[in-house]
Amino acid sequence: MTWLLEVAVQTPAHAALGDLLSYVSPEPVAPGMLVRVPLGRREVLGVVWSMQPATGTPDDTAPELKPVAAVLDALPPLGAAWRDLVAFAARYYQRSLGEIALAALPPPLRDLSTVQLARRLKRQAAPAAAAAVPRGPELTPEQAHALARFADESGPFLLFGSTGSGKTEVYLQAVAVLLEHKPQAQALVMVPEINLTPQLEARFKDRFGSGAVVSLHSGMTHPQRLGSWLAAHAGTARIVLGTRMAVFASMPALELIVVDEEHDPSYKQQEGARYSARDLAVWRGRREGAKVMLGSATPSLESWHQSRPAEGADPGGRYVRLAMPSRIGTAALPQVRLVDMGLQPPRTVLSAALLDAIGQRVARGEQSMVFLNRRGYAPVLACGDCDWKSECPHCSAYRVFHKIDRTLRCHHCGFAERVPRACPACGNPDVAPVGRGTERLEEHLGELFADVKRPDGSPVRIARIDADSTRRHGALESQLAAVHAGEVDVLVGTQMIAKGHDFRRITLVAAVNPDGALFSSDFRAPERLFGLLMQSAGRAGRDAAYLTAQNATAEMWIQTHHPRHALFAALRRHDYPAFAQRELEERAAAGMPPFAFQALLRADARTQEAAQGFLNAANAAAEGLEGAQQVTRYSAVPHAIQRVANVERAQLLVESASRSALQRLLAAWQPVLHALRKQPEGKGVIRWLVDVDPQSI
Repeated sequence: MTWLLEVAVQTPAHAALGDLLSYVSPEPVAPGMLVRVPLGRREVLGVVWSMQPATGTPDDTAPELKPVAAVLDALPPLGAAWRDLVAFAARYYQRSLGEIALAALPPPLRDLSTVQLARRLKRQAAPAAAAAVPRGPELTPEQAHALARFADESGPFLLFGSTGSGKTEVYLQAVAVLLEHKPQAQALVMVPEINLTPQLEARFKDRFGSGAVVSLHSGMTHPQRLGSWLAAHAGTARIVLGTRMAVFASMPALELIVVDEEHDPSYKQQEGARYSARDLAVWRGRREGAKVMLGSATPSLESWHQSRPAEGADPGGRYVRLAMPSRIGTAALPQVRLVDMGLQPPRTVLSAALLDAIGQRVARGEQSMVFLNRRGYAPVLACGDCDWKSECPHCSAYRVFHKIDRTLRCHHCGFAERVPRACPACGNPDVAPVGRGTERLEEHLGELFADVKRPDGSPVRIARIDADSTRRHGALESQLAAVHAGEVDVLVGTQMIAKGHDFRRITLVAAVNPDGALFSSDFRAPERLFGLLMQSAGRAGRDAAYLTAQNATAEMWIQTHHPRHALFAALRRHDYPAFAQRELEERAAAGMPPFAFQALLRADARTQEAAQGFLNAANAAAEGLEGAQQVTRYSAVPHAIQRVANVERAQLLVESASRSALQRLLAAWQPVLHALRKQPEGKGVIRWLVDVDPQSI
């Protein structure tokens, strides 16, 4: 008998080939099995989605179906729950089934033959013998209450805990309770960024043993990713730690999902299939019957709106809110001090009061952290004579001046050149940096503290952590280790150091220039700024015993030209609920998320006219489609940075109070967009995509 297989493969973008391709096999192949199939002139990896007997008389007009080239039968099939997750993600985020499915698999699987895979599986470590699971330190009353409610109630849960309240210990003990009662169960723990995985991995391995824990993120080598994925798929890994890609890990015994720092926009993929790993984690938990815990000191407004404010309350929120407002021990949240930069001398970078406060910390042997979310030496190089600026020839943006290697580097397309000896436009040799990045701030601090000595008489040690200083493999780990060891007095950095790190000796945190987000056109900018500043403040004073020994207090300094802004008023009180209430009231009045649902249709083209022409034609074609009457469609506009790498970008916003109506329109729109791409209106368009629940507009 011949069997007809429907196989998900990664088809070319916008090929409109459909979600599944048909192949034949002389043997039955179970759904979820990995196979190699011919596609054009290539042989590609695919996932069998369905199987049925090939019956009936062949149709002479139908194309002859190609046979499956190979079945990777050494690997157990991917489960029905995993396939449902992939199918939902593809449907909701308007991508092809094969694109989501194949992107969720480790890259080496695409190249391994059946023999090579069998050899690789033989080298996999055998399952470790079940060991007694330690519970860890005694919990605070708030931690114990949160863990008890997590055990007794059904979720999802939102763990709203202040910075330093011990959310990680709650995660550890939730996993410990699970493995104590179900030794073969699996837990998925997600963090927003790669740089947060090493310290979390160390804590989990110290608690549960290295054999039970694997990591899964894009910073790993291909063999490492394959090994971790196979361990999770086989069930030998009890705990999987990872970034957003880990939400698609095949875990047949999944019982618990933790999403740490759930508010972080890094959980939203910004290339290809633009899925939200946080939202998919909640969906996956519901589908597989796994408990889900979202944790944050500054939850996303979407999650906050969905959560019940107190035990027993039921205003319609889907999440159970678990509150831990107090820090562990006697440590208090840092005192927030605002410096009105309007009262400072012109061109002041660091106020005298802030410098004095940092100097006092240095004299006592404490650590300070200075936060500036802009890397490089200066955001632009300019000529004072002819007004030339270091614009990128390929993007609608300026190239950033990096003094260390004397380059002008575009942070959008990567184009870099050596700094010119003179102005390219007028020949003036006096071109100067304008503005300030972390490189320049580090240099400035070095000059200001050049004559200051530490308690032992040695010079002040200043370090910088950002995307430039951590490019080399292992650089981030070594720099963080130096901070933890007390080998750094003043740490300068971007948001890489502002969240998640457990710095025990930092007693002062300063934000140098946070005002830009206060008046941004992006309605989410205030939410992100508040979260970033509150997370930054949370790096200070985390060790109560250290503060007591030093006779010190933790402080957060903010230099701003708008000290009376409501955002800073809430920040001074560490009052996230008040900030959230005010923001939600404004969003409700404006009909913005979470009170409405949005999607962006984006188009890239050789010219801005072509990009907007395609979007406007798509807008007109949407009239009359299912769901269109309940969806507001706006005119096409350029991106904020409209040209990147010589490609012009435009976008069209669609919005509705009904999620289902928006989804119906997007689904009906897909074939229209594919057809439009081949018509004159699509000429010059390089690519288009739909971004559902966009994080930046």
